[in-house]
Amino acid sequence: MKAVKWFIVIILIAVVAAVLLNSTYKTMLEPVDSSATDSQVIVDIPVGSGTETIAEILFDNGLIKNTLAFRIMARKNGYDHRFKAGRYILSRAMSTEEQAEIIASGEVYSETVWFTIPEGFTVEEIALRLEENGLVNNNRFLSLVKDPPPGIMEKYPLLAEAASPDIEYLLEGYLFPDTYEVYREAGEEDIIRLMVERLFQVIGEEGLNRAAEMNRSIHEILTIASIVEREARVDHERPLIAGVFYNRLQIGQRLESCATIQYILGEYKEFLSYHDLETPSPYNTYQNAGLPPGPIAAAGASSINAALNPEQSNYYYFNYKYDESGEHYFSRTLQEHNQNVARAEANLQ
Repeated sequence: MKAVKWFIVIILIAVVAAVLLNSTYKTMLEPVDSSATDSQVIVDIPVGSGTETIAEILFDNGLIKNTLAFRIMARKNGYDHRFKAGRYILSRAMSTEEQAEIIASGEVYSETVWFTIPEGFTVEEIALRLEENGLVNNNRFLSLVKDPPPGIMEKYPLLAEAASPDIEYLLEGYLFPDTYEVYREAGEEDIIRLMVERLFQVIGEEGLNRAAEMNRSIHEILTIASIVEREARVDHERPLIAGVFYNRLQIGQRLESCATIQYILGEYKEFLSYHDLETPSPYNTYQNAGLPPGPIAAAGASSINAALNPEQSNYYYFNYKYDESGEHYFSRTLQEHNQNVARAEANLQ
């Protein structure tokens, strides 16, 4: 009999606790200040934000009472996978559920725009593309790329490796080519920060460790990757082309990359003259041994991966086939290379 009484007591306690918890939960979902009907709070929900992140943003802005209550409500009502990035106008007079509904509906206060930067673009080409899209001022953008604000340099100390009197734009090769979504009123610094952040996300801890294993700095890896980006035309050849450049570096042979000459000239030329090859510049890999001072373009993920994981071979030369394959002939010796040059020239006829 006593056992039955204790069981009933336990059940009653559990029921009371459940009622209290439910009451507390509902209270946590109520407006922070129901009288603040005239107040407006603008919040930014970044792309890729999960429910936990959104709850913290709302709590930090004084819009909700409890982050756990928000997360429970969001899951219970199926908001978890419906939240949309954007800038929203909310109010402390809104309930937690009302705010969640607005964020899930995508009723943004500030619209976002998309832009795409192709692989192999230089910073000057990136600036021009962004200005054409009405997102930046060309001169202001290039000024920041040349001399990045302290906030960016402090967040990414590896950028200090790029400092050199021979480099015009410190962030050349550090603005990752990709498709981005930004607020329409985003400034030059916002976009630069976003693109640099994306680069280091792509490289990741694994890439940093791999570079260290190769006894190469990230700056050197990006420099090699940028040359591979501008030389290769099909993805499956990128690791092999990277391997050719590493082979040359190992024996002290000049890279002789046409892409570096095109970078100096500031234009793409299918066929370079001997005069072009004699253009004086630290970036002239026909005249100077070793790597150029820095990247010559924004390398994509495939080229970065190729620079980190080059294909082993005994090739020291390659030349474009000038056919529809987009591929190159690879050679071990100068004699073989000259023969392949003749084969390529025959393809032009």
